[in-house]
Amino acid sequence: MTVDALAALDDARLSAFLGRSLLTTREGSRETLDALLALAEAFQALDRAGVRTPLLPQELGYAVFFDNSTRTKSAWAGACARLGMSPVIVDGSSTQVAHGETAAETGAMLGMNAHALGVRHDLILGEGNAFMRDLRQGLQAYLDATQDPRQVPVVNLQCDVDHPTQTLADLLWLREHFGELAGKTLAVSWAYSPSYAKPLSVPQGLITLLPRFGVDVRLAHPPGYALTPSCLEQAEHGAREGGGSFEVVESMDAAFAGADAVYPKSWGPRALMLERVAANRAGDAAALREIEQRALAQNAEHTDWICDSRRMQLTAGGDALYLHCLPADPGAEVAPEVLRAHATNVAREANKKVFVIMALLAAAKVPDLARRLRTLGERA
Repeated sequence: MTVDALAALDDARLSAFLGRSLLTTREGSRETLDALLALAEAFQALDRAGVRTPLLPQELGYAVFFDNSTRTKSAWAGACARLGMSPVIVDGSSTQVAHGETAAETGAMLGMNAHALGVRHDLILGEGNAFMRDLRQGLQAYLDATQDPRQVPVVNLQCDVDHPTQTLADLLWLREHFGELAGKTLAVSWAYSPSYAKPLSVPQGLITLLPRFGVDVRLAHPPGYALTPSCLEQAEHGAREGGGSFEVVESMDAAFAGADAVYPKSWGPRALMLERVAANRAGDAAALREIEQRALAQNAEHTDWICDSRRMQLTAGGDALYLHCLPADPGAEVAPEVLRAHATNVAREANKKVFVIMALLAAAKVPDLARRLRTLGERA
């Protein structure tokens, strides 16, 4: 399997990614994404064979998190360590951003030491992805001004628009589980959560990515939970490009009917997510808390939107593959018995993120990457 994975690497397309950052999957061509996925599969095969890949020794991989994380922090640390880098995790609240430092200034400061930079900034619509782009611009301006030849890619570890490392990991897992994806149906459905108004980026990332790879995607949500219009347009465009399909249906049952895989996931009501943009800019903590409570109250009007055994029986063969970015809310988003039955599946899904991050970092930083990996495989 390792030999096959290494043989599948596309030298030319990987070389073209050198020095690049992928801040949404829609920025990458289908061919580029395929090359990155093949690279992630190669890293996974080498890892499973016990082959070490210290391609970036004595380098620092900074990751700044403005929101909570378990799996992505672990994946960042695991990816950096496997590449020989030292991971450094920075709490966003400990930076000077809250005191007025701009994203460009933050990029320049971190760029003095970092050899790669991951960012999670996902809670406020219109801010996270823009922050990452400004940070990258400031970082590159510093490198240019100091004539520093380092390649310092910025990796989107979840923003307000997309969650590329998650959705690419989901795609890897779907390919491993099903093989050919053409004709497979995935239900992406809103599900009830009492915990907090969650970002829109995971469902948006799924609908904009998977139809490009032949998947038939059905999106379902209650009234008031529509996704960003530009993402819906991109989903339709991606379906035309990749031969999949995209449709919005009115109920969770309709989404699940005959589906091969299901992804029930909560996200916040869009109108209230937009409302908190102004409150955040004003630094009005009381208003933010009040908006959050209204969002949870709106969620509570739809407690019947749960992935339970009855709904799983509606799927293809009554046994669809259950996916989730985790943590899922048991008893709310998903019935505990469904989550227990798929515990190994969602763990395997989560582990793919390590290899996606490795692929994004190595392709952006390592010249002649495919040849070097084949050499490592041959030596082993």
